[in-house]
Amino acid sequence: MDVPEELPVAGTVVLLRTGAHGMEVLLMRRPERGSFGGAWVFPGGKVEDIDRMPDSSEADDARRAGIRETFEEVGLVVSDLVALSRWVPPPEAPRRIRTWFFVARAAGDDVHAAADEVVEHVWITPAAALDQHAAGAWTMFPPTWMTLHDLTTFGDVSAVLAAAGRHRSFATRVDGTAFVWEGLRLETRELPWRLRAE
Repeated sequence: MDVPEELPVAGTVVLLRTGAHGMEVLLMRRPERGSFGGAWVFPGGKVEDIDRMPDSSEADDARRAGIRETFEEVGLVVSDLVALSRWVPPPEAPRRIRTWFFVARAAGDDVHAAADEVVEHVWITPAAALDQHAAGAWTMFPPTWMTLHDLTTFGDVSAVLAAAGRHRSFATRVDGTAFVWEGLRLETRELPWRLRAE
């Protein structure tokens, strides 16, 4: 049985919409200070006391945190979040937070970004976002990169939502400059990053 470690928990929301060039995802760049400084990420944040309910599962607490943080950071009200993945950081990570990723169709796209949380934001296709990273223009962390990589395999928002629901768990291991999960190895020594079977 998979018994989670006692770690802080967070909820992240992967918001999708249909744009002029196909499926788009909302990404935002964090300020240089704090967690993920300067990186492009999805909206989300740590589970706070307000997100916890008696006899609630960790996933449901993280879901409520993701909904709350998405509204606080980009002003969008989200619902019907479907669990996509759970990420466990490696033991050597300086700040360890177990993070649940959820996916949802955006009910609107009128973003009102919180100035202290978001430097800039964009609706962009997953492939175009990965191109920005590959060119060295954007900083990303492996869970964001992996999620975008997976999204490139889907044709539209409905296909993503239909496939989600049975979340995948990623227990991260570091091997030199590579990030390793069961069956997968992400080489990050140089750009563009390369994913291969482990």
